[in-house]
Amino acid sequence: MTSPDVVIVGAGIGGLTAAIAMQQRGLRVLVTEQASQLGEVGAGLTLTPNLTRVLYHLGLEEALANIFLVPELQLIRHWKTGETLVEKHRGQHAIDEYGFPYGHVHRADLHDMLAKAVLRHDPDAIRLGKAAIAVESHIHSATVTYQDGTRLKGALVVGADGVRSVVRDQLFKTTPPRFTGHVAWRGIVPTTDLPAYVAAAPPGLFLGPGRLFMRYPVRGGSAWNYAAFARQPGWTTDSWTARADVSDPLEVFDGWHDVVRQTLAASPKDGVFKWALYARDPLETWNMGRVTLLGDAAHGMLPFLGQGAAMSVEDGLVLARCLAQIPNIDAALMRYEAIRKGRCDETQIEAASIADRLQAQEAGDYGKGPIRDEETLGYYTYDAVGTEI
Repeated sequence: MTSPDVVIVGAGIGGLTAAIAMQQRGLRVLVTEQASQLGEVGAGLTLTPNLTRVLYHLGLEEALANIFLVPELQLIRHWKTGETLVEKHRGQHAIDEYGFPYGHVHRADLHDMLAKAVLRHDPDAIRLGKAAIAVESHIHSATVTYQDGTRLKGALVVGADGVRSVVRDQLFKTTPPRFTGHVAWRGIVPTTDLPAYVAAAPPGLFLGPGRLFMRYPVRGGSAWNYAAFARQPGWTTDSWTARADVSDPLEVFDGWHDVVRQTLAASPKDGVFKWALYARDPLETWNMGRVTLLGDAAHGMLPFLGQGAAMSVEDGLVLARCLAQIPNIDAALMRYEAIRKGRCDETQIEAASIADRLQAQEAGDYGKGPIRDEETLGYYTYDAVGTEI
């Protein structure tokens, strides 16, 4: 491969989406990834209509259908009694309302779909085992130095290397992340290990004071993904891969509805993971010369709005569109930031504040007033495909 137009550091969901969108617009792209093999953590992911709009635009509708599970109904329920507080209609309703579907995937399946799309266009477009250690911006180019001593130069370098971004920390002014006092447990439970009435219960949330439990099916309904959130100041490990014993969340969710308890209890051995939730302040800028950021590297956010992946995917497409439609790279980067930064800053701030609002309320009061979530806040209507460049 000759010197690429764009070096993307990080082969996550945002970086791969950007690569596909750039390839389709005639840009030469090289994606570098520190891991020795492609893959993602075993977790579920919600794809909202603003995200699926982008995937359809990139020609991935058929591939997505093979891994996508679309629920007809989701419920927000009382933590103890199971009373339905709010109904959320999905399925055809989401398509009628927003033009694109709402559903769930296994994160690894989505990642695999995106990586295959990049490699179909260029089998040499992804290089593994490349841990970035330094980034330099020049007048008309940027260079990445890797742990193995190699250097790659491109007209542009994109830092898509996640919440612990090397690219960001090398060049951008940041403030240390702050622990929110919230922790989360996650796991994936085989449906066959659940009691029949638990497997048949609708997906959605159980909401209680100080705690929140979410569950939904993935992989054609053969498994259920769950995430459980609670205030627990003693744990500060910010890692998705720290294992926990299932007795830990079972103790925290003692007295909760049986669907919650049975889902947790069915967790496979070594299949429960725990991480501390840290909030990050918006950056002053995403651009530094010929280096820019996208996804979690630019705007790592708490998971309470379910928009982290969607923001990364939107970033990737908008950046590609700016580069394709504005001949001057510096001007294209300025336009990219102008389009995306305000939306992502607001999402970061809202996701941090919604945690306390959701978990501080008594569950019985939740359904009685206006709901501030990603749907009522208008996230689903955003059009990264048609946004004016």
